[in-house]
Amino acid sequence: MKMMSRTTSLSTILLRGRPRTALLAPLTLLCCLMPGLSAAHEQKTAVTRILFNESTGNIEVMHRFFIHDAEHAAGVVFGEAQNLMESADSRKFFSNYVINRFAIAAEDSGGETTQLNLEYVGEEIEGQFLWVYQEAKQLKDLSALSVVHVALRDIWPDQANLVNVEKDGQIYSLSFADSVESLRVEL
Repeated sequence: MKMMSRTTSLSTILLRGRPRTALLAPLTLLCCLMPGLSAAHEQKTAVTRILFNESTGNIEVMHRFFIHDAEHAAGVVFGEAQNLMESADSRKFFSNYVINRFAIAAEDSGGETTQLNLEYVGEEIEGQFLWVYQEAKQLKDLSALSVVHVALRDIWPDQANLVNVEKDGQIYSLSFADSVESLRVEL
């Protein structure tokens, strides 16, 4: 009797005496029946935090995206695969994409609306997330914000973007889903 070596792989054992197509058919069927497995790691959710920082006098905006989703989206937007973990240029391209799909208009108590001039501060990777930072000077007598957030939603219709506005110890949440592109919150 012939002994198997320890280096014999499982696939070699399974394929002995069987055509490869006999094994491929059940695997193909399994993949077709469970399509969610291939996209299970894509979250299709991003979170943005708008913070009124009293010590700096700025409105700080922090966008958080799953790196995998951001890389996939960047590949679609720029027409070629992007490696956000390793390429500072790719991160800047993606950040620019986000900045061009996010805006805030501030309304004062008299009803006058001013588009905030959000400046790009930078980006960073933290664990499985890519953060994109913006900021603007706070306006006096602010009573409401109108926020537009369509980042990734132009790529995936089921993308959801949550925006949390933090001011004076209160948190106001805006949920961008379905066809919603702009939401308003009174502060």
